[in-house]
Amino acid sequence: MNVRRRLIPTTAVTGAVVLGLITLSACSGGSGTAGKEDGKLDVVASFYPMQFLAERIGGDHVTVNTLTKPGVEPHDLELKASQIRELGRADYVLYLKGLQPAVDDAIQQAGVEHTVDAATLTKLEEHGTATGGHDHGHEEEPHGEEEAGADPHIWLDPVKYAEVAKGVGASLKKADPDHAADYEKNTAELVKKLDALHETFDQGLKNTTTRTFITTHSAFGYLAERYALDQEGISGVDPESEPSPARIKELQAIAKKEKVTTVFFETLASDKTAKTLAKDAGLTTDVLDPLEGITDKSKGADYIEVMESNLAALRKALGAK
Repeated sequence: MNVRRRLIPTTAVTGAVVLGLITLSACSGGSGTAGKEDGKLDVVASFYPMQFLAERIGGDHVTVNTLTKPGVEPHDLELKASQIRELGRADYVLYLKGLQPAVDDAIQQAGVEHTVDAATLTKLEEHGTATGGHDHGHEEEPHGEEEAGADPHIWLDPVKYAEVAKGVGASLKKADPDHAADYEKNTAELVKKLDALHETFDQGLKNTTTRTFITTHSAFGYLAERYALDQEGISGVDPESEPSPARIKELQAIAKKEKVTTVFFETLASDKTAKTLAKDAGLTTDVLDPLEGITDKSKGADYIEVMESNLAALRKALGAK
């Protein structure tokens, strides 16, 4: 994904990360569960959606650690030396390439045998600031370089997330064949829940007063496409990018034309722009969670519960019947 994000400068960290990982690689002697007291697979997940899959599918046979701790915006992640060491010792690494460049670099250097990129387990697509199935009568133009490249937010579409879950299950079976039957069972159970979630979204969003929603950053392109909605992002796929005055004016016009009622913001990024736009346009605000992390502010304890809360918020904002 060719996305420029507000990250720590490559020159400042890459050298240190690479050096640390090369030293680790020389000392670690490879991965595997042999000799471990609990016999569990040591799994490192890049951020929450990967953690959720690893925990649900791995069950009692894995110990899962995540590089992105609760409350940390994933795009801004800075890796600590302890995390680099943890990564180098892992038996299995699950990440989503293109979302966290600092993590991508570290994982590439770590060379863990069982490393799985979730982006390879489903099809990625390009989503700009405006995504969905309807034409508002305006030209959709890139809003800076952050618009280029594939959209990594695949977990917000339950169907795509289920595809990723199947791939994760298959890869865990390969990494730990002794527990293949359990991984297969756990995968089937999770996919069944994700299929049910998809059906709930599909039915819940069939009949609405409007099909358009405005959100802080364009994380919901796959969800919008799946359920024939129109996402209008204040910024692009990067939550830290600033919208132009022309974009704000455009959104005000779209809100009026499409009978938009709500501007959504999220828990891990600033809500200032969303609240300003809502106030100027006479709209309300609400939370639409991109599920990049679970905190005490999250409207749910896990992926399924927060997605159900997202559906309730969308139904209310779109005037679902």
